[in-house]
Amino acid sequence: MTAEAADSLDARRARMIAEVEQMARDTAQATDRPVLDARVLAALRKVERHRYMPAARAAQAYENHAQPIGHEQTISQPFIVALMTDLLNLQPDHRVLEVGTGSGYQAAVLAELVRAVYTIEIVEPLGRTAAQALLAAGYWNVHPRIGDGYAGWPEQAPFDAIMVTAAAPYLPQPLVEQLKPGGRLVIPLGERGGAQVLTLVEKDARGKVSQRRVLDVRFVPLTRKPAR
Repeated sequence: MTAEAADSLDARRARMIAEVEQMARDTAQATDRPVLDARVLAALRKVERHRYMPAARAAQAYENHAQPIGHEQTISQPFIVALMTDLLNLQPDHRVLEVGTGSGYQAAVLAELVRAVYTIEIVEPLGRTAAQALLAAGYWNVHPRIGDGYAGWPEQAPFDAIMVTAAAPYLPQPLVEQLKPGGRLVIPLGERGGAQVLTLVEKDARGKVSQRRVLDVRFVPLTRKPAR
């Protein structure tokens, strides 16, 4: 890559971050997050989103909206990636479960912030492509798996935080059980084609679970059998 091209990408990323920060302010009444964690924004600034998108769409990588990645799946809007990450209150020693690897972009952002990311993708071609992209980028702390995310990853549980990147009609109980006391889970809840709400789930030190509606969103559905 030429220096000119690198400068152009840096400028696009800077504009993307500015738009993400503005959206945080615009949605603050709903999210209660007018200012996103500086560590989250730094991760978005560092991760090269174009490396997790089909080559034909790489030129749109730093636009602040979702993009198709094939197999009827999408890479989420950068603001939503930032917000969902911010809601988890991540710490450097955390172990995080991601349900829905997709292109691998969200896993890369998480990997910048925590000790280990365990990520599950049900669409095998996407999962394998994402694993290759993450490995090529040097994210050795990301552990990918092909499988049904509803079941979580019991062998690696419990997790400090869990992120679900597709909409489920209800909160999967196995994921709640795999969340540590004091942990947070963020998930879009709602039916395909209907209302969906980004929801923050918290488990207190005694194991009591509470939910808070955060923001109306639109995600692809969380599937339970391999898509082809």
